[in-house]
Amino acid sequence: MTTSHAEPVNGKLPHEPEKATLEGRNKLIGFWLFLGGETVLFGTLFATFLALRGQTNEGPTANELFHLPLVAAATFILLVSSLTSVFAIQAMHKGKRNALALWLGITVVLGLGFLGLEIYEFYEYVKHKEFGMTTSAFSSAFYTLVGFHGAHVAFGIVWIGIIIGQLFKKGLTVVTAPKVYVSAMYWHFIDVVWVFIFTVVYLLGKVG
Repeated sequence: MTTSHAEPVNGKLPHEPEKATLEGRNKLIGFWLFLGGETVLFGTLFATFLALRGQTNEGPTANELFHLPLVAAATFILLVSSLTSVFAIQAMHKGKRNALALWLGITVVLGLGFLGLEIYEFYEYVKHKEFGMTTSAFSSAFYTLVGFHGAHVAFGIVWIGIIIGQLFKKGLTVVTAPKVYVSAMYWHFIDVVWVFIFTVVYLLGKVG
């Protein structure tokens, strides 16, 4: 039964608490529209990168620059974090707040691991390969695209961390459940974007 109250009905949450209220359903619809705008934005950044990736200004090329084992490790970490966010949603649907918070916490830790590897990668490029933001059109496009994605990961980490705090403060209700669900949608989105970055930027960069 659909309810507009924050508390579970008869002590139990609906099977899909994120859709149990009109407000929750509206949040999901609104967030899909937001992700559509984000898709257009990232598409523009990808197009710019593809147009500029050959303009190295005698600086390092993608083939000389990229170290695939490091990037592959970061990719693996981020893909696993997508799986843990799925486990979080499954725990939410079972009404298990502690398990939900645990899986979200693991997702945050994995996100921090990914972000740490990305920062290390950028440091190595700038420090040892003299590949900075203004080195060439290629470098500017690279740092803008990959860095913008990294900023999204950082935002997702903070967002999920706040939601974990709300779960312990307010509990798992039909009010907090939509917040959990849209944060998981966001996390899956940035994972999918990274798969495209890994393919278009790094793999194509190494093979030409």
